[in-house]
Amino acid sequence: MAEILRRELVYLWYYFTVQFEQIFPYWVLGMLLGSAVSVFAKGKIHTMMARLQAKRLGVLGVVPASILGIASPLCMYGTIPLAASFSQMGMRDDLLAAFMMSSILLNPQLIVYSAALGSTALTVRLVSCFFCGVVAGLLVRFFYGNKTFFDFSGFSGPQNRDTDPCVLMRFLKNLGRNVKATGSWFLLGIVLSALFQRYVPAEAMTLLFGGNEAFGVLMAATVGVPLYACGGGTIPLLQMWLADGMSMGSAAAFMLTGPSTKITNLGAVKIVLGIRRFLLYLAFVMAFSLLTGLVVNAFA
Repeated sequence: MAEILRRELVYLWYYFTVQFEQIFPYWVLGMLLGSAVSVFAKGKIHTMMARLQAKRLGVLGVVPASILGIASPLCMYGTIPLAASFSQMGMRDDLLAAFMMSSILLNPQLIVYSAALGSTALTVRLVSCFFCGVVAGLLVRFFYGNKTFFDFSGFSGPQNRDTDPCVLMRFLKNLGRNVKATGSWFLLGIVLSALFQRYVPAEAMTLLFGGNEAFGVLMAATVGVPLYACGGGTIPLLQMWLADGMSMGSAAAFMLTGPSTKITNLGAVKIVLGIRRFLLYLAFVMAFSLLTGLVVNAFA
């Protein structure tokens, strides 16, 4: 028994170290870039967003709003107070919807993490997240018009934690918070990946997520709901699943439903939407994820 346990630990350690060596550089680079954007560029990004209302771009305003959402380094609980301050300034709800939707799905740090999946997966993630924000903004614009979609009552402006007078210390403190927030999830993702590699046959992954069938996309979108805890933590799993036969469309569906239905994000979204619009949000996320997965598989 002891010999079997030792052998299994050796195998798991091997899978763990291989995965760790492949992804760790991307995690470190993502940490550094995320903190740099947060400390040195966050204010400029949010200022550009605040100026969108004055540009009178009409329906096209959702395009830069979605781009700025991806560029913003804030988590959902930081994005909502920021969006509340924009709303108090008179910003339209369609612009806020585009900004918040893409901000939920992607940020500069996660872009670097996703590079570990290869250029195709990175491109798919960038494009799908951008269009998800754009479509969310357009739907709010055309179906709600001048009616209120968000309820930001009770929210004040976001708190800035990067206030140390020394620029280097501001960066290092931000980096420390990033490492603390994501490090354990990153390691957990690699542990889960090692367990999958050792005990789940590659054929099972191919059967579940592979091919260009709608079933694989549906399963990936569904699995993304309970499994997604942290963007960095799911990269090792996605890397392993793609190597084992997961279709790119299934990966796209997982990368959309995961962050948009992450339990902490759902709690934040429900606060500002209410029950009815919250259910519409969930329906939109699932429908857009499934459609995106099918389109990606059709052209991949």
